[in-house]
Order: sequence, then C-alpha cells, then structure tokens
Amino acid sequence: MAFSRVRKLDARSRGILFRKAVVMLCSLLAPLILLHLLAERCASPSPVRGSPRTKRLVSEWSAGSDPAGRAVAGGALARARAGAMVWQLPGESPAPPAPPDLVASPRFAGKVSPLGEGSKKLPQALIIGVKKGGTRALLEFLRVHPDIRAVGAEPHFFDRNYDYGLEWYRDLMPKTLEGQITMEKTPSYFVTREAPARISAMSRDTKLIVVVRDPVTRAISDYTQTLSKKPDIPSFESLTFKNRTTGLIDTSWSAVQIGIYAKHLDNWLQYFPMDQILFVSGERLISDPAGELGRVQDFLGLKRIITDKHFYFNQTKGFPCLKKAEGSSKPHCLGKTKGRTHPNIDPEVVQRLRDFYRPFNMKFYQMTGRFFGWDN
Repeated sequence: MAFSRVRKLDARSRGILFRKAVVMLCSLLAPLILLHLLAERCASPSPVRGSPRTKRLVSEWSAGSDPAGRAVAGGALARARAGAMVWQLPGESPAPPAPPDLVASPRFAGKVSPLGEGSKKLPQALIIGVKKGGTRALLEFLRVHPDIRAVGAEPHFFDRNYDYGLEWYRDLMPKTLEGQITMEKTPSYFVTREAPARISAMSRDTKLIVVVRDPVTRAISDYTQTLSKKPDIPSFESLTFKNRTTGLIDTSWSAVQIGIYAKHLDNWLQYFPMDQILFVSGERLISDPAGELGRVQDFLGLKRIITDKHFYFNQTKGFPCLKKAEGSSKPHCLGKTKGRTHPNIDPEVVQRLRDFYRPFNMKFYQMTGRFFGWDN
C-alpha cells in the first residue's frame, strides 16, 4: 500500500515537473519568436499610406528614379548615401539638388586598374577648355596611353558641383597605379571665373591643358550645336550683334565671349605660371593629331607612346579617328554629335567677327608665345 502511494506521488510529481518545463521553454522561445517577426517586418516593405501621389513618389524613389521619371543610379541606396532624400512640405523652399551619382554612370568608369588595384586620386592634370575646340577628341586620344586614367564624362566640379567637396570629386576618379596620371576634362572651366582659384586650392601643381580653335569657327560650331537642340533659336547673325546697323558685337553672348581667349587667360595667370598651361591647336589636332599628342605627352612627362600608327583619317567625318580605341581592338571615331555641318553664315558677319577678334588673337599669341594662324 505504501509502495502504491509512492508510485502515484511520483507520477503526479512528474506531471508537475513536465508542465513547469513546458512553461519555462515557452517563456524562452517567446522573445525569440517576437524578435524574428519584428525582423521580417522591418525587412519587408510596409504598405505606403497617404495619397496616390505620395505612394507613387515612394515607389519611384525605391525603384531608382526621381519624381520626374529620370533614372537614378543605385536607387534608394545611392540617393540616401548622397543625402538626396529630403522631403519638402508645402510652402517650404526647394531643397538643394542631390550630388549627381556620377560614379555609377558607365561614362565615369574610366580605365580600370588590373585586379582592382590602385587607389583613387585627385587629378594631376585637367583639360580645362575650350568648348567646341576639340577637347573630346583630345581626351579620347589620350586614354589610349597606358599611363593615363581619365574620367569619361565631364564632372563640372570646379564650376557647378564645387559645394559637394573634394572627397566627392575624388570618388569620381578611376583607380590609378603608381606612376599613372589621373585626368578629367570640363571645357567650361576655362571661362569660369572661380575655377582657377579653386583648382589652385586643390593643388598648385595641377597641369592644365587648353584646346583652342579659330574663335570665329568655334563660335559657329557652338551655335550649330545649340541649333541642333533648339531649332527655333534666332539666327547666328542676329545673335552676333547688339545692333546690326552699327556692327557692335554682342560680347555677352557666350558663343562670342568664349573666343576672347586672352581675357580668360589673364584670370588663370593670377594663379598658375604659364609653364603649367599647355595650349593645343584644335586645327592641328585634326591635321596632325600625332604631333599635337606628342606635345601633350611631353608636357605630362610621359613616354611618347601615342604616335601616327594610332590614327587614320575618316574622310566622311573630316577628322582623324583611332585605329584601336582604349580597351578595344576595333577602330573608334567620335559620335554623330561631332563634325556637324555648319549652317551658311553671311560672309559680312564672318568678316566683322574676324575684325573683332583680331586684337584679342594677337594678344593671345603674345601671351602664349605661339602663333595659331587664325588671322591669315
């Protein structure tokens, strides 16, 4: 009888112990389950509340485009990294634009160092001008050189994006190895008043390259480019003069102003010595690309690797092309936006412009010590 009571007592005790064990196990598992559910909740996108427009904005941002429908490289992550996600309430002043995520663009890839080696450096050389002078051709030719790494597109750091800081600028650059030169080109730097001081603040040793061209031909080419984008603009003749009757040239028109090279050069000489600036002839870049590239390679302290063997003349386009482009075994010519046919301009207007530019050209020849022959 006593033995029977002990067995019953043991069974009841085992039941109590089992229930206690279950309760204890549940108490341990409950927080873990709760944490797991919270993690899943955070990982999955929550439904967007609000108006249909708000839902669309959030959806577009997450998908990698801005409210205007333009693609944004890297989507939400890239824009958040750039500090771009700033919500604006009604009545508030517009938020400043986000730094363009230029690194994600293929044009900014530049040359990639083997196995991802090297590091990103601020450029030691810049092509600073001039617009429609031949800067794109020069950059593409230079990128053939194994000791040059260049950004493909125009960063516009020293004129438009300076507030983003030097680290943002450095991040745009391709990686370079020891002995290689980092470069970029933005033709508008030459006519930007603040650019010389800003570049000097980055490095007083920066080497500067300016591609110059007959200012009259350059102005017509500039106008031709604008005309291709805005067919309804006024005629070249009407834009050239403040008053056609008196023949007074409108120097406020950028197409005319850019060609006053001596005036712009004065600004650069306040911060850089002349021996740190190389002037490349846009005309000779067409007629003798290897000769001009030889001067550039010497200026940069590089071995003359780019020679005649790298070029052939494209009769259709009217300018030289590369037999082999950087990273390719195929010939490469500049795109259809280069070498556009110029409109017919009144010869009297062309002569008036030549007369206007002549004294500035002569001053420029004296300053650079090079005769470009634009007044022949």
